[in-house]
Parts: sequence; C-alpha cells; structure tokens
Amino acid sequence: MAQEFRLPDLGEGLTEAELVSWSVEVGQSVELNQVIAEVETAKALVELPSPYAGVVEELLIPAGATVPVGTPLIRIATDSASDTPPTRTPVLVGYGPEAAAQSRRARPRAAATPEDTAPPEPVRPDASPAARLAARERGIDLTVVPGTGPSGAVTRHDVEEYAGSAAPRVAAGPSERETRTPVRGVRKQTAAAMVRSAFTAPHVTEFVTVDVTRSVELLERLRGRREFEGLSVTPLSIAAKAMIVALREHPDLNASWDEEHQEIVTKHYVDLGIAVATPRGLVVPHVREAQSLSLLELCRAITELTAIARSGKADPAQFTGGTISLTNVGVFGVDTGTPIINPGESAIVCLGSVSQRPWVHEGELAVRWVTTLSVSFDHRVVDGEQGSKFLSSVAAMLHDPVALLAQL
Repeated sequence: MAQEFRLPDLGEGLTEAELVSWSVEVGQSVELNQVIAEVETAKALVELPSPYAGVVEELLIPAGATVPVGTPLIRIATDSASDTPPTRTPVLVGYGPEAAAQSRRARPRAAATPEDTAPPEPVRPDASPAARLAARERGIDLTVVPGTGPSGAVTRHDVEEYAGSAAPRVAAGPSERETRTPVRGVRKQTAAAMVRSAFTAPHVTEFVTVDVTRSVELLERLRGRREFEGLSVTPLSIAAKAMIVALREHPDLNASWDEEHQEIVTKHYVDLGIAVATPRGLVVPHVREAQSLSLLELCRAITELTAIARSGKADPAQFTGGTISLTNVGVFGVDTGTPIINPGESAIVCLGSVSQRPWVHEGELAVRWVTTLSVSFDHRVVDGEQGSKFLSSVAAMLHDPVALLAQL
C-alpha cells in the first residue's frame, strides 16, 4: 500500500517551505520517525520525520522547490499491517507525528506515467545539513566536493574550500559579472519585515559613546567563575541585562503600536530579541520572560538560543512575539549602526565594537575601553525624551556596572 506524506502545518502562520534536501532516496527503506528531508521555512531549518515505515516509492518534489502546506512530498510503500492514519498526520515540523495512529483505506494507485519509469535518483552524498545549504547557496554539486568529515562526509568547511578553489561553478546568469540569488526562506522573511517596518514606523536613532572599562573588568571576573564556565559572557550579555533593568524605569520602549485600535500596548514582560547572523541570514530569536532572569540565567539563555539559531533548528515560535531587540554589530568591528525596528516592537538597541581608545578619565587623557550604543525607536510610541533617557540609563550601567548590580 502506498502512502503519500504531505507538507504538514508549519504553525506560526507559515504557509510554505522550501525543500532543502532529501535524506532518503527511491528504493530506500525508512522507519517511523526517521528523518526523510529538511525544509526551510521563513523562520528556521527543520527536519521532517516520516510518519510511515516502508520503502520510498517516489520523491514527488525536487530539492530546492518551494511548496505550500499540504503539498504531497513523498510516496512510501508500506506494509498494510503497519499503515498509519487516514487523515493528514498532525506532524509539527521538527517534532514528529503524534504517537496515536489509525488505519485508512488504501488509495488507488495512479496510472503509470513516464516519470514512473525514469531512472533512479543519483546517489546522495553524505554531507551535513550546513554543507548542503552552503552548496546550494553557491550552486555547487556536492558529489564533486571531497569530504573530510566522519566517514568521508562533506562538511561546510569542505564546501567553502571547494568554492574558493578554481573549481567550476554553476553559471550565475547571462553575465559572469553578476550573480542572481533567489530570495527565499529567511532572506525573504527578513526583507518583507524590514520593508514593513521602515515604511510604517517612523524611525529615530540616537547615539551615545561611553567608557565601559569597568564592564570589561567585570566580564573578566565573571569568565573566571565556575558558574559561567562554558557560557558566552560578552559585552552583549551586560548590555542585555542593562536594557532589561532600564525598561523598568522606561517601559515606553517596551511597547507596540496597535494601528487597528489606535492604541499603544505597553508590555509588562520582556521577550528580548537577540539578532543572530546565520548562514541562512539574519534571525532574531527571543529570550522569553527575560525580566525574570538573573545575569547568569540570561547568559545561559543567550548562549543556548544563539547556538540553536545558528544551527537552523530553532522552533519557529522562538522567532515571534518579541517586545524589544538587541543587535551587536561590534562583533564585526563596526562602531555603531542605525538598526531597523522589528515589526511589532518599538525599539532596538545596537551595540558597537568595544575597543581601546584615548579617553579623558578623571581629568586626564587615558586609554580606556569604549563603545558606542545606539537605539532606534518608533516615534509614534516613543518621544525623544523617553528614548534619550532610556539610552542614557543603559549607558550609565555599562559605564558603572555597580549601578546595574545594585538593581538586580
């Protein structure tokens, strides 16, 4: 009996996904819940588990195709004794099907088509998901990339090395002077969100440069403590905590504009978005209820969240519902920026590079650790006075972290 598996409901309002790669091939036996494919939504790269055990009869969608929810993806021949549900299996991407299963009547097989007699799919090289994504982005055939990973698997590093060599690439267009890249997945979502924000929320950006030598010294001490071992203890951690504390006094920055009801919605909780650069593009996962976390808990949450986001395995729900965001361009050696507010929020703070610069300290010229902070806010919700006081408060706590610790 043949069973078709359709692209399941992705949740969070997502209606389509790109099939990044197949993990199985025609003729291969699959087990229940075995990963059969990777799909990329506008939120994350996730794995699809098989709701059936059997033998793959046909891959109905080629890798690289973007399809809507409900599209048949694969046909699996199953043992009639182990057939699973008659209706669409409630598989949530990345979580697998529900345990309970019911039988359903067999569907008549479609008449043979020329595709049924097509030659079998080529052998799929062993490669990590990151390598497959990198290869697809660069138009590289993975079968020609020498693998150096376990059992000869191709790694992302292998793909990048191959891309940097003189190996031929897929033609990018009518001219070698330019490359046209399809806008999909995260890039597509980011582009739409940024345009929506830029043309609906009147942005204002302010800047402040501050001596953060004491925060740098505090970070050095925290990194030496056993409780923080293995965690990402960086200026971003201190800046995040300072933002959360500053919002107690300046809650207007933790609000949203409700156009339909002509209301400003002030949030009494902080779901802090952390902008994370990934191979798939910029994503902003959220630390939920950040106002209730200690500095240690916040460092742990940021460390775990950024790792998951970079792996592409984050739950789509982790990308929605933020109340304020923080981005760190300093990691790229950039002094500051004018970030665009995430839709549904009213402010975003930008942390610039922390570097040693000449600075007047206690009346004398000295070399100090200095950074530049900026905040972009929605001028419908936040006035200049409110935005300025909030930014000054964050800067003051970074200048003197004792003021921050006193409020924990």
